[in-house]
Amino acid sequence: MFRWMTGSADSLTMIFTMKSALLLIVACIFHCEGAVVVTRNEDYPVVNDRPIIGVLSQEQSFYLHTKYPEENYTSYIAASYVKDVESSGARVVPILIGKDRSYYEDLMAKINGVLIPGGATYFNQSNGYADAGQHIYEIAMQMNDEGDYFPVFGTCLGFELLIILASGRGEKENRITCYSYSNLPLDFTGDYTTSKMFKEAPEVVLDILAHEGVTVNAHQFCIVDANLEAYNLTEDWRVTSYSDDDYGVQFVASIEHNRYPFYGVQFHPEKSSFEWKSSKNYPHSLNAVKANRWFMDFFVKECRKNLHAFASQSEENEYVIYNYEPHFTGVLGSAYHQCYLFEPRGTVSK
Repeated sequence: MFRWMTGSADSLTMIFTMKSALLLIVACIFHCEGAVVVTRNEDYPVVNDRPIIGVLSQEQSFYLHTKYPEENYTSYIAASYVKDVESSGARVVPILIGKDRSYYEDLMAKINGVLIPGGATYFNQSNGYADAGQHIYEIAMQMNDEGDYFPVFGTCLGFELLIILASGRGEKENRITCYSYSNLPLDFTGDYTTSKMFKEAPEVVLDILAHEGVTVNAHQFCIVDANLEAYNLTEDWRVTSYSDDDYGVQFVASIEHNRYPFYGVQFHPEKSSFEWKSSKNYPHSLNAVKANRWFMDFFVKECRKNLHAFASQSEENEYVIYNYEPHFTGVLGSAYHQCYLFEPRGTVSK
């Protein structure tokens, strides 16, 4: 045994490596109570094969309220976002609005990233979507500043919220009126191929995005270069593509933070595969589905670099989306084919 251990430098190196790995595992286990935290190292990337992503809910729309008046649900998540995440190999935990900061801190210590979805709610509703988003944004910044790699992705309204939060969320919202209800190509910036979001994208996906109208736009507000410049955001945020609205206004279509793993798109990648309201004319071609899949595939890959985890399988089971059943809201006339509805405030008749 002693002869084997002293026989070569390679053997000693192997033993040292095994001891180092063991010490790292022990350190990770005792790093914090209730959640395991492993930070990413560029030379030795961590890969999580069981990622769990939080999806933020938002205030129940007036239209859905009229369809469920007795329940009076507090918030909802369109099922298309959940399906989009699951199709990229991750699971979903709903993040509810109206909670105090400790709720978001506790939950974010157990999940691997957050998706802030699009929708149609206001940012000035007390203790709602925007307030929850602000907690998430600030906690995620703190985590990343401390070396804990934690990604955030904003879609449409969620993307606008990220930029408004980065601007300081004053009384005047840092966005402009911008009407786009078209399926558009992306006008990529000259250096987009070096961006985090697109540098590994297949050429066929980039070609579809650049030349075919496959990105679904459905927004009344947008972010333009002037919004970024007015609040000195151009040093921290990198625009990677633009599109033009229905009146020729050029808006930011995709963006990423230079230091944090924060990303945003003004369009809706989830709709091509999972939203089916015929009057909306969403693109469902093979090319549209293929190209739009890239965005969640990319984000889930980012979330795999984080190893937060629930303390036990039983605790994880209490939080995952499988505890809720999606409602077939499309048949009721909703723009969303299915929705998860949370926390009824009314008296539900049995």
